[in-house]
Amino acid sequence: MFQTLLTTLENGIYTITINRPDKLNALNKDVFTDLNTALNEIESNAEIKSVIITGAGPKAFVAGADISEFGGLNKADAMVLAKRGQDVFARIENSAKPIVAAVNGFALGGGCELAMSCHFRVAAENAKFGQPEVNLGLIPGYGGTQRLVQLIGKGKAMELLMSAHMIDANEAKQLGLVNYVTTAETLLEHTKKILEIINSKAPLAVAGCIKAANAVYDETKDGYALEIEEFGNAFATEDMKEGTTAFLEKRKAIFNGK
Repeated sequence: MFQTLLTTLENGIYTITINRPDKLNALNKDVFTDLNTALNEIESNAEIKSVIITGAGPKAFVAGADISEFGGLNKADAMVLAKRGQDVFARIENSAKPIVAAVNGFALGGGCELAMSCHFRVAAENAKFGQPEVNLGLIPGYGGTQRLVQLIGKGKAMELLMSAHMIDANEAKQLGLVNYVTTAETLLEHTKKILEIINSKAPLAVAGCIKAANAVYDETKDGYALEIEEFGNAFATEDMKEGTTAFLEKRKAIFNGK
């Protein structure tokens, strides 16, 4: 089904592994095509409740874009390339199902941008984050200038963007770029435990949280109005009735996503 991805589905958690370890999992056109196809599967497959994106091998989550594809591109070509990457990453960011990055090793350039497009990030101790595009005479093109500012603030983002400085997992956690730091051996296990908790909640309510929280950074939307709408939508669900009834009856709710 995929040329560059390995996928598994277990207990509602769909794990996507970018599988180009010989290229440090660099993002090329085939990876973007495969990610787009995987997102179609995530949207359509009811058995998938949440998603992990990670990289194959111990060295890299994704070490960046595949620079070998940049040769011969003109301005218009480059803009098309950037737009495609942004479109795929926007699909990740706006997925109604939680998508979490499990970052092992280098997450640089497009890899950092991919991780930032996920709903949150868990990092192994050996993770390194950075936007080194200025070393190539470039800037990030897949949303990195926007999401880095959103996640860690303008001042520090400006420094990292202009200096190409890399930060380690602990500094990334201090800055709010990642939620947790684990050992490389326990990275996926730790991420799955978080998603198991999220998977036990009402799926439509989780999707509503994602939609409303994303509206904070969307100037075309009134986040407060969207929150009111999603709050109202929740009242029309079977899950809301089940959740409130279970609370009053002092039992665990069983949600069906309806």
